[in-house]
Amino acid sequence: MNLTIENILLIGSTLLFLSILAGKTSYRFGVPTLVLFLMVGMISGSDGLGIHFDNPEIAQFIGIVSLNFILFSGGLDTNWKSIKPVLAKGIALSTVGVLLTATSVGLFVCYVTDFSILEGLLLGAIVSSTDAAAVFSILRSKSLALKYRLRSVLELESGSNDPMAYVLTIAFLGLVINPNQGFLSIVTLFLQQMILGAALGLLLGWLSKQAINKINLGFEGLYPVLVIALMFITFSLTDFVGGNGFLAVYLCAVYLGQQELVHKNSILKMFDGLAWLMQIVLFLTLGLLVNPTEIIPLLGLGISLSLFLIFVSRPLGVFLTLLPFKMKNRSRWYVSWVGLRGAVPIVFATYPLIAGIDKANMIFNLVFFISLSSVLLQGTTLSVVAKWLKVALPEKLKPRTPIDYIMNESPKTEMSEIVISEENEIVGKKILEIGFPKNAIIAMLRREGEYITPKGTTEILAWDQLLILSENKETLQKVHEVLGVKLIEEELDEE
Repeated sequence: MNLTIENILLIGSTLLFLSILAGKTSYRFGVPTLVLFLMVGMISGSDGLGIHFDNPEIAQFIGIVSLNFILFSGGLDTNWKSIKPVLAKGIALSTVGVLLTATSVGLFVCYVTDFSILEGLLLGAIVSSTDAAAVFSILRSKSLALKYRLRSVLELESGSNDPMAYVLTIAFLGLVINPNQGFLSIVTLFLQQMILGAALGLLLGWLSKQAINKINLGFEGLYPVLVIALMFITFSLTDFVGGNGFLAVYLCAVYLGQQELVHKNSILKMFDGLAWLMQIVLFLTLGLLVNPTEIIPLLGLGISLSLFLIFVSRPLGVFLTLLPFKMKNRSRWYVSWVGLRGAVPIVFATYPLIAGIDKANMIFNLVFFISLSSVLLQGTTLSVVAKWLKVALPEKLKPRTPIDYIMNESPKTEMSEIVISEENEIVGKKILEIGFPKNAIIAMLRREGEYITPKGTTEILAWDQLLILSENKETLQKVHEVLGVKLIEEELDEE
């Protein structure tokens, strides 16, 4: 069946519906939802139900758009306080760790196949990064609570190592096409991509904050649309000047996630849903692109590469990279085990296809098999291995992310009514500008006898009466400090 304008919506929506049902069903069997999305795509393809899709350019475009949403959503949901203590470990794993993995896999490929050293390193670069979509979705869907800040390390690594893998993929692909370029070009490309990507990501993050908070759109539903536009501007502008767009998008989102934004709850909810949609679309598309009959002859080699990557290359890269850091061995082993490969390597494998190099089809099919086996083997055993290595925490001690606070708001047990005097420094400021604690809310605002439902853009005026709800007395104390109002002893001691 050929995809046409007339049937693409019917086919697309049907596949989307089947993927969601498959994802829900998969929880009973412990199979990651991402595998089910891939399977639906493969079953629906030319070797299955007959949907013919053989366009790596479109698949790559869908992949890039999807990765923007996945990385941006992951960045928004990243708590800076939780990743700050593990920043050095995360950066080391996303750079040195990726390079070591790419190199060891590349050398192994050369040893067991007729690949040249550059072709082997290209394949190694493509599968060198852990996949943000797989790590974010599996860790969060399984609600894994981990000791030693391991979850922060894993999410930071998966969100920030795609740029390094991308740079290595583009660099080695260039060397395969033109071996006379020399390895110095890799260093130059790496520095340019990383420095520009990081600088523009943070700069455009700050500019995005100003745009979100200062532009009065009038409709709450338009703010997530504005953020989508800013996300794509960040990616495309950074890419245009030679920086790494993926790194810029992730850092922009991490910065925005820590700021007070107009209608932030709506933005977070929207991007959480869009990230899931993009994961489904991405895995469906990649499933349609692959032909199972082409993978079967490569099963032996694919299994060898998968086992080497999971049990040799990934642990070697993790242990060598984390040598300078004080860390328990069981933590290093768990970081090694959560080296999930997913959609990102498959998207990167479309670059050789589009470039038309000799072994492009073989590389794509091997990468697809490696990614599928990684999610199947590692993704289904994350909880078991965490308990086995004794790095799992009880569910009640699970760290909360911004989206957790929105989707599962805990009850507010402390209440206070505050009157803002005309001498107060916050008079004339918007609520989002005063640094209000996240685990407290202004439930109601009374102004000149009328009750107003406050928003982030609501301006505080003299003699406003604020009804405050907070989770505990400590938070209530912080609220009074932020509002510049002394908390009287009777109120603090009130039961």
